[in-house]
Amino acid sequence: MKKTIITVVGKDTVGIIAKVCTYLADNQINILDISQTIVQEYFNMMMIVDTNQTKKDFAVIVEELAKIGESIGVIIKCQKEEIFNQMHRI
Repeated sequence: MKKTIITVVGKDTVGIIAKVCTYLADNQINILDISQTIVQEYFNMMMIVDTNQTKKDFAVIVEELAKIGESIGVIIKCQKEEIFNQMHRI
């Protein structure tokens, strides 16, 4: 399984989850876990997804999600699980 960590941060607005999840579904990327919170007017979401079935290269997914984020006023970042784990190791 190829796991990827996706984070979405920005001002809350209608449709953030819908846009991200639609992109993932359209590209055969399965959501394994998801957590989202809204603190005052700020939206924060973290997802763990499985990219094993997608036909797209990881770099393309990163770029396309970043563009979706720009279009809806949030920042979307993607990291491969192994990189995320190394960065957050004590």
